Amino acid sequence: MSVSVEQNSKYIIPGVKPLQIGDVVIDPPILQAPMAGFTNYAFRQIVREYGGAGLQATEMVNARGFAWLDEHDAEHPDRLWGVRDEPRPLAVQIWDNDPQTMASVGRRLVEEYNVSIVDINFGCPVKQVTDKAKSGSYLLKNPDLMGKIIENLVEACLPTPVTAKIRLGCTRDKMNAIEIAQVVEAAGAKALTVHGRTAQDMFKGQANWQQIADIRPHLKRIPLIGNGDLDSAAKVVDVFREYDIDGVMIARACLGRPWLFAQAAAALRGDPVPLDPSLEEQRDCMLRHYDLVVKRFGESKGSQLMRKYACCYAQGRYGARHFRTHVAKVKNSDEFYSVVDEYFPREKPVE
Repeated sequence: MSVSVEQNSKYIIPGVKPLQIGDVVIDPPILQAPMAGFTNYAFRQIVREYGGAGLQATEMVNARGFAWLDEHDAEHPDRLWGVRDEPRPLAVQIWDNDPQTMASVGRRLVEEYNVSIVDINFGCPVKQVTDKAKSGSYLLKNPDLMGKIIENLVEACLPTPVTAKIRLGCTRDKMNAIEIAQVVEAAGAKALTVHGRTAQDMFKGQANWQQIADIRPHLKRIPLIGNGDLDSAAKVVDVFREYDIDGVMIARACLGRPWLFAQAAAALRGDPVPLDPSLEEQRDCMLRHYDLVVKRFGESKGSQLMRKYACCYAQGRYGARHFRTHVAKVKNSDEFYSVVDEYFPREKPVE
């Protein structure tokens, strides 16, 4: 392992210890992924209440959009709401393909928001980011430009550490993650997160953890964090046991199960893994989440935003299909609570 934190005996798997990213200690070495449209302040607060996430992250922020708002004296992006006052450590992920813009925005995040880590998105496979904006995973085709972006951002953000998140490559026949990893480290980034799919794969198939681990021997100084398909505490333990990684990042599986981090952290310590909350407790969690969203965005917009979260909470539950159908149409709190009362939860087996 490359990081300098001393071995911590509270973890049951040999070699597992807190991550150190620059001067930031991540303990437990379990990170919450930045996810556009989901990991806003309300969601982060829910995760924080359950515990177990060593590092949380915002939604990814469009650096060019941030710069435009700044130039026009407009309010900064909604995705940064709450960041100034949240507990640390906290990472903000940004994306664009212009080194100067990225550096400028990174510096603002450090100076005005006092973020713990600035992360660069080189992994997003969505066409609006890749084909249209020539950013995200599109940049895996251009390691030189990636290096320039990282170098500029590292210099601008000092002493705050800069990290990068990538995929295995753009396509299955051109997986260049090892080359990219070396570029990322040489440019001065302090950690690398790798999603075990290519951009071509989107979210189909299974993440290839062996190909993530194959990167480890090619990194000399920085930690390697793996991401992909971690949907249970047992899987988190398994990947730490089987692969040479320094940390893990949990993404989509936590959206309807914010308690997953606490379960994974307990499993790594060898403690009894907390059971999933009861259906009634899950319902209360969803309503708490709704209250936080409405408090920020108001009843109308908050109700619309909560539709997708509510669908995540219902996943795998009895009656989930009917619940999703109706909650996807709610426009206000009366409609939201009515749908919840009628369809969630049901004390019956999973569909």
